[in-house]
Amino acid sequence: MDQLGYVRSASTQGAKDGLSKLAVPQKNAYARLVQKHHSGRFRSYLNHIAQKMQLEESGLNDSSSDVELSLKRVQMKEGLARNGLNVPSSSPVRTSQLEQLVPGGLNEDKTQTLANRRPHKKDPSVAHEGDLELEEASSLKQHGGAIDSLNVNDALGGRGMSSSLRQGTALQKSSGSEEKEEEETWKKKHKKRNKCTVNMDRADGHSSAEQFNVDLPEANARKTIHLPSGQIPGMAHAAVSTPGDRKNRNKAGRGRKKNIFEAYLSKEDVSAGLKRGELIQGPLRINPKKYHEAFIPSPDGARDIFIDGVVARNRALNGDIVVVKLLPKEQWKVIKPDGNDKETEATHESEVPEEQLRTCLPRATVRGDADSPDVIIEAQFDDNEAENGQENLPNMLAEDIKKLSVEANEKVKDAESGGMQGAKPEDLPKVNDPRLLPDRLLQRTAKVVYILERKHSRAVTGFIKLLADKNSELFKKCAMFSPVDHRVPRAYVSLADCPPDFMTRPEDYSNTLFICRIVDWKEDSNFAIGQMTKSLGQAGEIEPETEGILTEYGVDFSDFPQEVLACLPQRLPWVIPPEELANRRDLRKECIFTIDPSTAKDLDDALSCKQLADGNFEVGVHIADVSYFVLEDTALDKLASERATSVYLVQKVIPMLPKLLCEELCSLNPLRDRLTFSVLWKLTPEGKILDEWFGRTIICSCVKLSYDHAQSMIECPEKVLSPEELPPISPQHTTEEIHWAVLNLHRIAKQLRKQRFIDGALRLDQLKLSFTLDKESGMPQGCYVYQYRDSNKLVEEFMLLANMAVAHQIYRSFPAQALLRRHPPPQTKMLNDLMEFCDQMGLGIDFSSAGALHKSLNETFGADKYSEARKAVLTNMFSRPMQMALYFCTGVLKDETLFHHYALNVPLYTHFTSPIRRYPDIIVHRLLSASLGSGRPVRLRKEAIQEQADHCNDRKMASKRVQELSADLFFSVFVRECGPLESEAMVMGVLNEAFDVLVLRFGVQKRIYCNALPLVGFHFQKVGKKPELTLVWEEETPKQEAAHQVITLFTLVDVVLKADNAPLKYSAVLKRPGPESE
Repeated sequence: MDQLGYVRSASTQGAKDGLSKLAVPQKNAYARLVQKHHSGRFRSYLNHIAQKMQLEESGLNDSSSDVELSLKRVQMKEGLARNGLNVPSSSPVRTSQLEQLVPGGLNEDKTQTLANRRPHKKDPSVAHEGDLELEEASSLKQHGGAIDSLNVNDALGGRGMSSSLRQGTALQKSSGSEEKEEEETWKKKHKKRNKCTVNMDRADGHSSAEQFNVDLPEANARKTIHLPSGQIPGMAHAAVSTPGDRKNRNKAGRGRKKNIFEAYLSKEDVSAGLKRGELIQGPLRINPKKYHEAFIPSPDGARDIFIDGVVARNRALNGDIVVVKLLPKEQWKVIKPDGNDKETEATHESEVPEEQLRTCLPRATVRGDADSPDVIIEAQFDDNEAENGQENLPNMLAEDIKKLSVEANEKVKDAESGGMQGAKPEDLPKVNDPRLLPDRLLQRTAKVVYILERKHSRAVTGFIKLLADKNSELFKKCAMFSPVDHRVPRAYVSLADCPPDFMTRPEDYSNTLFICRIVDWKEDSNFAIGQMTKSLGQAGEIEPETEGILTEYGVDFSDFPQEVLACLPQRLPWVIPPEELANRRDLRKECIFTIDPSTAKDLDDALSCKQLADGNFEVGVHIADVSYFVLEDTALDKLASERATSVYLVQKVIPMLPKLLCEELCSLNPLRDRLTFSVLWKLTPEGKILDEWFGRTIICSCVKLSYDHAQSMIECPEKVLSPEELPPISPQHTTEEIHWAVLNLHRIAKQLRKQRFIDGALRLDQLKLSFTLDKESGMPQGCYVYQYRDSNKLVEEFMLLANMAVAHQIYRSFPAQALLRRHPPPQTKMLNDLMEFCDQMGLGIDFSSAGALHKSLNETFGADKYSEARKAVLTNMFSRPMQMALYFCTGVLKDETLFHHYALNVPLYTHFTSPIRRYPDIIVHRLLSASLGSGRPVRLRKEAIQEQADHCNDRKMASKRVQELSADLFFSVFVRECGPLESEAMVMGVLNEAFDVLVLRFGVQKRIYCNALPLVGFHFQKVGKKPELTLVWEEETPKQEAAHQVITLFTLVDVVLKADNAPLKYSAVLKRPGPESE
């Protein structure tokens, strides 16, 4: 750090190359030591340490530690000798001292070098960045030296390492050592047996967990070498210890096996504990960027309950419903007052209902538009990008030992003034006992004691590699599976399930994606046991990646079985039976039409509007009568209820129903008679409802309009499109008739929309991305932010009106069996944090209600480019506290106030308008039919309806996440194929050494790290309560002065998106500011 408090780059040349040349991938601090051990300066440095420790040791005479001290001496001597260093025989190098002196390697207080490191790029041949598998000798050789040249255990004192090192750090010991230890355990266990206990059943390709467990020795709770919690970002973990882990388990004794995880409580104890309030249940959310952090919602709506570490998580996976026990208050997490380095408790997976945030299920996506699917691109944080930018791993050893030692008082002074980049909380004066702190500065911490429901599919994509010890029995039977999702454990898999030539040619599969299903995870094992199910193909390719996404989230994309197809009409072409014509209202002569994307195939809603003699209007919403074809308790109904929703990917749709129904018999195709369920209103021109009718109908759509057609009519009301400008129209209707029907619908929709927001509705309009795809290759050709126009709003308003009307109708008729949709208010703690943030930023945002928030967001800002960008950033922030909207059965919730829909600000709401793609709509159709006396009585009990509602909630959430991941995939491929891409971006968060931006051209979020830029230095401070980073750019020419750039919230910057070396990874790089902005 220079005199002005700026952090300076450790390597000028490295900084100059920062935009294009990132550091060579390195696994951890030890790998870097191996890389640097040939350095003469480093050798002299270690000799200096050894001599210093020899002098210090001469004063030690503690006889109680003679044996351990001797062991340390021998091991350290051997370790240093192997590195060519002269070590006197009486030089007992203590690991506690080495820990303090090795620059940046072990001690997390050595923050001075932190700001000088560069983010590491992931080696595409390695399944996980920072995977901590030191057994991969070949990898270490590539990084600067043979593995034998610096043995970590020997150099650090082996078993004689100090307790301070074991307790204060969190890096797992090499898997190679673990494998050897497990191999010894296995040999002892089966010494008296003469045959192999693994019995892989190759007839069906499966191996039972019991068979696998007998042969695969569980991982012991081994004595491990640790680094600070979460130091290796994105690491595929075994049971990596964190401070929370170490509080929740005892250390393993030498030479004996010890459980790593606690045994689960019994069902009886769990039930009793929940009733007494001693235990808490909720869905587990694991931070995708820092896998050792997990949360469950607090029942009182306060700050989420924190689960610190893999051990505390106790083998639960993301999404599981878990039961937790709170830890004593002294183990609760202390919240940083400034929050600069704090990650949000949300997992960056959008939790906003589609009624409120249109990007969740954009209509073009719903309609299966292959060319412009209108898919969200959201939360584009790479999993391996951790809070402080690759965490606290320095890029290289410091060249000057003086840089390692900064006096404590200087640290405190700099930190308090904001001048010391990288100063940590432990450098500051603090209260060590959380019991003495107020609750507002604490976050309750817990451990998992039971898994109520395994919501996670236990299927995951990843890579396989050979084990380390080629001479072991385990090597001959198992491989290691490393998941791409770092929240899932590594697993042993049978070699019998791997490709036949994997043993002889493992390098051929270094970039091949496989699917593995976790079948077991024992209490005393670091690693799970997996069952290989399929080889997908090359990582980074669209189809293998897509299949992996679908499998991980449990999406059924198999062909419909014969028993399901047998439920469909067999005589084709199908015609409406005469008896059905007699029982329905015939609307086939009415001017009814659809408005959808031009390439849509599943048309499930149509509209009509005709002016009455009294000046009012008859408006109709007509929905495909899917329940006519999907009869209760049939194989078709069962499968539809299991799938629960269609899943919309960028390039295709995974349908809930067979194609014959989705695209033909149920789809409201033009000039075809179709069965529908209709809602008809008599409305005033201002949108006031005078009358309402529900019933089963028959329609014949006169034309299939696209959003573009309808928008043209709205924008040019005086121009009637010619027949040549429109798709084929029924001869019974004219283009002028259709034109005025659209205009009248638009005028009424504007009044309905205006009144909705007056009544307190909320709309959060995030940027969303659409793609154009090459028709032959399916590759993305272009992308653009989708424009939500008046034609979209027209359709939306009448769908909302129909859903609300049907909700009231079925609740009146079946108060204990109605399937409705509620939206809880925002999470209290996150909303309070957001309120505090807005107050600090001087933003006058009213959070008192949904309507007040909507009004503040839309009236506070102007219409210029900067105001629109700032509104987009705030909209993104405001969506984070929002909870998911949920299906529920009214008979289960006793309190009617809980039925309320927060975003729409209405008491009752349901889904009625999309039965082709949503199973809840089919149930609602059945309820509506029964309420009108035209269908079978409702036979389902309220408990069965609620069970189906819960399943639909799960599948809807999974579908939404799959849609987001599909968009992520295509955008990553687009950057790779068409990048680099330039865009303006707005800063939406400032950290100590990084900042987050919203890329305005594409609607994606990225984090930019200061150390990835060619900077002379950078400086963090708080101006009042506002965080601010000052970047000092290197001069481009010798005569040019260094450019200063201030980064604060809502700063507009220019960025470049560039593909990384790893598949599907891309980075945002800040462009050097021009002279006018300096």
